[in-house]
Amino acid sequence: MKISTEELQAFTSVIDCGSITAAAEQLGQTTSGISRALGRLEQKLATTLLNRTTRRIELSEEGKLFLGHARQIIDAIDAAEESLLVRRQAPAGRLRLDTASPFMLHVMVPLIGDFRRAYPAIELELASSDQFIDLLERRTDVAIRIGHLQDSTLHARPLGQSRRRILAAPSYLARRGQPETPAELAGHSCLGFITPGSLNTWPLRQGETEGQTITPALSASSGETLRQLALAGEGIVFLSDFMTREDRATGRLVELFSSATLASFQPINAVYYRNTALSARIACLLDFLSERLPALL
Repeated sequence: MKISTEELQAFTSVIDCGSITAAAEQLGQTTSGISRALGRLEQKLATTLLNRTTRRIELSEEGKLFLGHARQIIDAIDAAEESLLVRRQAPAGRLRLDTASPFMLHVMVPLIGDFRRAYPAIELELASSDQFIDLLERRTDVAIRIGHLQDSTLHARPLGQSRRRILAAPSYLARRGQPETPAELAGHSCLGFITPGSLNTWPLRQGETEGQTITPALSASSGETLRQLALAGEGIVFLSDFMTREDRATGRLVELFSSATLASFQPINAVYYRNTALSARIACLLDFLSERLPALL
């Protein structure tokens, strides 16, 4: 026979409340109904989960092992129910979002108006950080992360990917000349990142060699800073399409080495902690971004 959610809820409520009587009051049932549910559960599992005395109830060793599984099942059912209710509810409350400043400026800000009109009861708090943050420490509900993820304690929902290109302003090229081969970059002003160093390896093909690590003439922690420096004619950059799309369309930045550059993409993910219940607020934001972001990346 299959275990029912009613039996699992009876079991976990008795543990949480400390007695069958208190669990019955919490669940709006009779004490005899809770006792029967526990009995059926133990019969189906063919084991004793609770050691009962006239004074207290204690978990058996098997009960301790089963309790964690029971809680996970109930939490998963609750999360599934809440995700289905999102479409019929008006989610409300504070939602704190963190992402790198270039992504916030070029991608999120243009979308915020539509999101606020769709969900007016959600109170947004927008934070920008060019470094990966501790979500709990910063009281952050969702972070948008660019690049490959390493933290296994996080849930991740893929939102898309953005191509990166080697770019320079026409004013720089008029002053310094346009490099014709990747080898000529050594004689140019390359603008790179302080960290991580991997961002300073540009996917250039030279014969059988793939990838060229540049020595930055000037380094910055933010892609937006590098973009502004490139627009000012200070050098050559390697940046994502999401922050340079309009610059390329208007000719403020032009692509270099298009035939010698291997296609390079940065994954974009929304992350939140695994022990965070998927609230209606978070679910609405993730669905909204999944629908809108691809066109902006």
